[in-house]
Amino acid sequence: MKSKILFTAIFLIITILSVNCQSSISGIIKDDVTGEPVPFVNVTLNKDNNIITGAYSDFNGYYEIKPVTPGIYDVVFSYIGYNTVHYNKYIVEDNQNYTINVNLSNSEKILSNVEVAGYSVAKMPKNRARKGKYRSLNYATGIDLSNYNTEAYDYINENKFKNVFDEPLSTFSIDVDRASYSNVRRFLNRSAMPNIDAVRIEEMINYFDYNYEQPAEEHPFNTYLELGECPWNPANKLLLIGIQGKSFDENNIPPSNLVFLIDVSGSMYSQEKLPLLKSSLNILIDKLRPQDKVSIVVYAGSAGCVLPSTSGNNKEKIRKAINKLEAGGSTAGEAGIKLAYKIAVENYIKDGNNRVILATDGDFNVGPSSNSELERLIEKNRDKGVYLTILGFGMGNYKDATMENLSNKGNGNYAYVDNINEANKIFGHELWGTLYTIADDVKIQIEFNPSKVKEYRLIGYENRLMNKEDFNNDTKDAGEVGSGHSVTVLYEIVSANGKYERGNTDPLNYQTTNIVESEDIMTLKIRYKNPGENNSNLIENKITDDDVNVKENSDNFIFAAAIAEFGMLLRDSEHKGISNYDHVVAMAKKAKGEDKFDYRSEFISLVKKAKILSEHGSTYNNNK
Repeated sequence: MKSKILFTAIFLIITILSVNCQSSISGIIKDDVTGEPVPFVNVTLNKDNNIITGAYSDFNGYYEIKPVTPGIYDVVFSYIGYNTVHYNKYIVEDNQNYTINVNLSNSEKILSNVEVAGYSVAKMPKNRARKGKYRSLNYATGIDLSNYNTEAYDYINENKFKNVFDEPLSTFSIDVDRASYSNVRRFLNRSAMPNIDAVRIEEMINYFDYNYEQPAEEHPFNTYLELGECPWNPANKLLLIGIQGKSFDENNIPPSNLVFLIDVSGSMYSQEKLPLLKSSLNILIDKLRPQDKVSIVVYAGSAGCVLPSTSGNNKEKIRKAINKLEAGGSTAGEAGIKLAYKIAVENYIKDGNNRVILATDGDFNVGPSSNSELERLIEKNRDKGVYLTILGFGMGNYKDATMENLSNKGNGNYAYVDNINEANKIFGHELWGTLYTIADDVKIQIEFNPSKVKEYRLIGYENRLMNKEDFNNDTKDAGEVGSGHSVTVLYEIVSANGKYERGNTDPLNYQTTNIVESEDIMTLKIRYKNPGENNSNLIENKITDDDVNVKENSDNFIFAAAIAEFGMLLRDSEHKGISNYDHVVAMAKKAKGEDKFDYRSEFISLVKKAKILSEHGSTYNNNK
């Protein structure tokens, strides 16, 4: 008994000593000429030419490496365009906090291609660099540094007011993507205002659950409408249209054939990329059923299958395959997608849920074909019944525009994972909404009655607008809705007797317009296809004042309006009216409701951060 106690005591002492022996290295990295902080500098601790650990500098130039085990290291600071700095034979002792501040000098050298030893399945051949473009790779880590601070977003041309006489029809594709909100959150949590084109207001609104009533009829959708005063322009009205998709019980969802397509290129090295990605997929693995099956494809300089199709009952095997992944090499995204689709088709489940899940920072740098060929590949497999979900990770070289476009082509959805809580939301709380589609090619068309509405403006959905003829054309691709998904749409409306006008065209010389007598405000039409079918179904509702007017606006209405107002402030919209951050906070607090997972409370916190940054400056160049 005494020997057992003695052994336990010795074990505890050793454990305590090992914890106490941990040290840290931190500091600030600046440009030696301008004195400005340098973000995304790669800092590594090397021993015997091997990387032991590392970190990146943030927007303020700050980095921190911890814990660091006592020893002798070469500390290396490297970033494209600057001379690499080495602190050789740097001694780290027990339980010490070291500070190394560095001023980087500009390099006049042009960096050429360097052979990289990365993920064992995927080395970059020396001749694979894209012609006419130098790719600079950190010689120690294989991390591609040439694309840092090159985040790419599609330009958003904000919707204007439309005159109902000129354009009575508003037609667009549904959107259940939520990536913009978590990406905006990532900026704000790093004390930076977001790029204005990263702010897609409809995605921010649809990030939240509004608890609309479930459909009771044969269609998979229920609609909810509400009209109230426009908070940022009291002379106008705000119309909310809520569309609720039917929720299916997990036991009634068909088996899934999932192919994880994982980016293990050098650009995925940092903590918020591959390590977070692996943790995210582990949450999904916990939810797999025995009837589900998973394959894993990785890609860097080339692509390879590291896990053949495996039953969801064998979670440990799947988990081991994911947890052993490491980053290194250049990026051959197209090769990976081709292999992933090939495996998905080979393991196709008839009447099942067949899907490729691409997890990446979107940095597709090496590939023989153009984006249009890649899109056609995705569309071809979509028509075979294999859909595409895209998960975005990371910062600095994040390619939002690429990922959103590819997910749209693949009948899929697109999410941005900025932290483990977001991963738990996607794969914990909303898994089957993320993975199981209940309706394809969902479109909305609204006809406004000019005797009731003079002008209207659709808030958001700029990249989902469709020609009016597309609504009845079943060959036109549109958005998909998953199990339990809801979609919220907001219109700012000028009443027929309103004084607020954006401008009118001259009267036509050869046509006249006759108004049909009606008490309707508008006609709402929804078209959708059942998964796997080619012909669409139509839902049509005529909406009157009695359908939308309420004595007091609901929490759903007020909270959605608060998000829209916040989005317009972040974009500095010409339509923001009297919007201000304090007003957004007040509305959001009033409409917070039950807030089971604290998502709405977090939103209020983000608005407060944005207010401080707007008043006292941001570390990010908004490129407006």
